[in-house]
Amino acid sequence: MDTIDAIILGIIQGLTEFLPVSSSGHLELGKAILGDHSVPEESLLFTVVLHFATALSTIVIFRKDIFDIIKGILKFQWNEDMQFLSKIVISMIPAVTVGLFFEEQLEALFGGNILLVGAMLIVTAALLFLADKAKDTNKKVTFSNAFVIGVSQAIAMLPGISRSGATISTSVLLGNDKTKAARFSFLMVVPLIFGKIAKDVLSGDISMESQNFTALSIGFVAAFVAGLFACTWMIALVKKSKLSYFAIYCVIVGLIAITVSFLN
Repeated sequence: MDTIDAIILGIIQGLTEFLPVSSSGHLELGKAILGDHSVPEESLLFTVVLHFATALSTIVIFRKDIFDIIKGILKFQWNEDMQFLSKIVISMIPAVTVGLFFEEQLEALFGGNILLVGAMLIVTAALLFLADKAKDTNKKVTFSNAFVIGVSQAIAMLPGISRSGATISTSVLLGNDKTKAARFSFLMVVPLIFGKIAKDVLSGDISMESQNFTALSIGFVAAFVAGLFACTWMIALVKKSKLSYFAIYCVIVGLIAITVSFLN
């Protein structure tokens, strides 16, 4: 993998981790358009590095929130911070369950199924349209909300369903404050990313041999910087009810994908 490939892949990962356009769906479409041999294959280590970069960018953006939560937890009281952490844990249950028991079935869906990607992009667009029309409130995410949002996150493991789009939209449609919905959506994925990284590292499948550490470093920086930009931008867009632009984009790409799948 050369420097340009690393930069491009890093930027794509950083942007699509936060913007509601489905990173997995775009990866499948890219493979279909360019061909598997036209796109440099990412090693597992490179994937882990990029995911770590986006998780780190989330931590940087929400550093004050995370620091306050840690301080609250260390008081060992059933305070607001401990409750928030409990909601994060509850939200992780569906995705962890799916990841542990249905990993092979999920992987089978990532084989260039353009029709599925197109259909799921349309679903993502519908969620974004609905969320954009929802009235803003001051309501916080409840425990029951956390589980429902977690179910959305598990469903977003399908190629074409945007994780951020699905979780933020679900939260807003449940009547939660849009800014709080975005905050919860981005913070809830951090433990999952680190859990997935730990699983990949402990699996022994990562090889350190013949790795281009320059490309790894450049990819990390590109994903981190793009993640900082995308995360900040997404929070502002949700607050200003500007998700419909991404919904239109998802509809267009989804319809193109469906059309191409029938033509092939």
